[in-house]
Parts: sequence; C-alpha cells; structure tokens
Amino acid sequence: MPDLTPERIVRLEPDAVVLLDQRRLPAEEIELRCASAAEVAEAIRTLAIRGAPAIGVAAAYGLALAASRGEDLDAAYDVLAAARPTAVNLRWALDELRDDPTPAHARALHDEEVARCRAMGRHALGLFPAGSGARVLTHCNTGGLATGGYGSALGAVRAAWEAGRVEHVWVDETRPLLQGARLTAWELDALGIPFSVIVDGAAAALMAAGEVDSVLTGADRIAANGDVANKVGTYGLALAAMHHDLPFVVVAPTSTLDLGAAAGADIPIEERDPEEVTDRFAARNPAFDVTPAALVTAIVTEAGVHRAPYESSLAIAARTP
Repeated sequence: MPDLTPERIVRLEPDAVVLLDQRRLPAEEIELRCASAAEVAEAIRTLAIRGAPAIGVAAAYGLALAASRGEDLDAAYDVLAAARPTAVNLRWALDELRDDPTPAHARALHDEEVARCRAMGRHALGLFPAGSGARVLTHCNTGGLATGGYGSALGAVRAAWEAGRVEHVWVDETRPLLQGARLTAWELDALGIPFSVIVDGAAAALMAAGEVDSVLTGADRIAANGDVANKVGTYGLALAAMHHDLPFVVVAPTSTLDLGAAAGADIPIEERDPEEVTDRFAARNPAFDVTPAALVTAIVTEAGVHRAPYESSLAIAARTP
C-alpha cells in the first residue's frame, strides 16, 4: 500500500528537501532530493510537487534549507516565489517563514496545513447527508499529494467516505497532465474508496444522466469576492453543475485566500509549455481558469462552511484563528 504520510510527500532533512516525485506516479514511487532553494523551485516549476498547499510547504522548507546553508535569503525567496504564479499559498508560506526561516518553523507550518485539511474534512461532512451514499465528481488532484497530507476536496471526500456518506467518486482525468487519472486515482486506490476515471468531456453527460450528486474541487487562489482560480476545466464543471442543479463546492484552506485580489480578473493565470498539449501543432496551455463566485454553492475552509456573499464570509474566515 502506498505511503501517504505527510513526511513521505515532502519533508526537510539536514541537507535537502525530499519529496515524492509526482511526475513519476503512479508507475514509480521515487524520491527527489533538492539540495538548494533553486532546486526546490525547479521541482515546483516542473510539477515534481504540485498543489497549492503542498508547494507552499515545499517552498517553506526550501527557504529554511537556504537559511541553514547560508544562502542569500532574498535571492532564495525570489527564486522560490517565481516558480509558479497562480497559487497564492507559495508566497504566503514564504512570507510566513521570512522572519524566522528555521526548520522548526517550516515543519510547524507543514503540520498546520495538514491540520487545516482535517478540519475542512470535518466541516464538509455536513454537506453530505447521513446515509446519502453520494456520488461525487472531482477534478485534478486535491488529496494528500496536493496538500502535504490528507487533502482539501479529496480530504472532504475521504471524511465523508469514512462516515458512510459517499458511495463512489468520479475522477476527471484532468488534461493535459492527467493529475486526476494518475494522482487522484492512485490515492483513492490506496484508500480503498470506490472510483472510476472518466475523460474530462464525460462529466456533463454523467450529470445529465443523474449519476452525479455533487462536484467538489480545490482551489489555487480565491479572490475576495469568492471567484475561484483552479485547474483549467473547473469553470466548465461549475457551469454544468449549475445547469443540472448540482452543488458545486470548493474546499481550500485560508492560506489559499487572497483578499488583496478583489475578483478573479486580478488573479494571474499561469501559461505552461504548449508541448504539454501537443508537440506537433500550435497550442495554448493555460494551467488554470477562474470560476465566478455566482457558480459556487459553498467554500469550505478550516474555519467552516462559507456561503455568499463571499466578500463578508471570506473576510470573517481570514480573521478566524
């Protein structure tokens, strides 16, 4: 059975940040050792580790490693912060560590992110009625791999499964890098939760056939008004869910909130190498899209379940200890 403990996903050793190389999953479980902040940044940029909370944790470890090695901390901060632009957790974690870039502080941040995920799972449980046997659709990967332990949206699914409130999970393959087909499927298989991988284009048809009860996704950045940036394809799922009168729920820690971004238009959208889509023809490869708050039924953080108007409910969540 795969090891999904936080320390297996990413950890700090005296001479390196060590992470489970997600590019190699599910075929191989290979650890990658990063001996400098620049190497951690490259691991983040190339998706050896990905998922908004997880890259924040990795960046925190990278800054702590840089401090212990006597690297220029401003340079280390800058190279890590530039690794991926959309997920706000990356800069948030670096700012948390900047004044105290110690291994103990970085490990505490990691522990806190895992605790947030478990709290989100408890809060989200109320969205699954007892005895419901819900059939849930997910997009991308939002489990322990994406968060450094336990999971955001997939953590909520896990909590509901353990409580007998989830029957089956539909896993979008998530083109072009197949984070659903490779990573979410690998995690669900390890947890023994029934699932089926589907092509992204099949989701709306399953909703129309009455085979989906709710849609749960994570987020890479949430604006003050509740607009949500997440893996590309999320916006289409939200539109389909609204058309079929299905709940569309976002599960993400408060470290994903960016109250400095008034709306989704203020969120930078990463464009990745077009060759991830095709190495033969011209292509566009936006890694994320923005789902308007009007399509979001609820946002779950470790502070609770938040509903519109999000300008007030998320502001309260951000202030909750």
